[in-house]
Amino acid sequence: MSAGREINELQNAIGYRFRDPDILSVALTHSSYANEMKGKIPGIRSNERLEFLGDAILEEIVTRHLFATYPEEGEGKLTLLRKALVCEETLADAARSISLGAYLFLGHGEELQGSRDLPSILSDAFEALIAAVRLDGGTEEAEKLIRRVVLSRGSGSVDYKTRLQQLVQQDGKEELSYRVIREDGPEHNKVFEVEALINSNSVGRGTGKSKRDAEQNAAREALSLFGIHL
Repeated sequence: MSAGREINELQNAIGYRFRDPDILSVALTHSSYANEMKGKIPGIRSNERLEFLGDAILEEIVTRHLFATYPEEGEGKLTLLRKALVCEETLADAARSISLGAYLFLGHGEELQGSRDLPSILSDAFEALIAAVRLDGGTEEAEKLIRRVVLSRGSGSVDYKTRLQQLVQQDGKEELSYRVIREDGPEHNKVFEVEALINSNSVGRGTGKSKRDAEQNAAREALSLFGIHL
């Protein structure tokens, strides 16, 4: 279903090579494509079942990681940390970091709507990818992928956007927003430039491989402008 070169590029990006490339193809197949290709590709399956399994694998591995990493924290804080790591936005950014959207099989309608960068589709595909790695290579390989692409983003890292929002809210009259001012590069390897705005006044700019990363960097620059270095 996909060119060997493309599959190899994705495998290089995730640091794992599949013994059964077919399971990777299933993980990359959105239901819209599977529905369109029924009758044309015998036995074609979407990634929905793999997504279901991947969701459970992800939550279990993230839970164990947080339990070991924060021995003094209670259930409430651990639940919040886990929620931040397994939410749709985080998983979509993780998928963007390996250009997962570029390898997906999408139906014609989804393609026309530009769904390769849609957070719900990216996050679901990333969970399906986790399951595919688990079934092909075992729990240890799935955990390596999660640690490399999700946990390396760091639940304990500084959230510059949240810190800037807290600062802005102290006044109550200010309004914080972000605006994409530039996108460069091919669809599967874009670089975004974003500016942070307070009451429509630019207070910082940042670049990143995803809009979220660019916003974080813009917020960090804005905080520096206000004399706050984190």
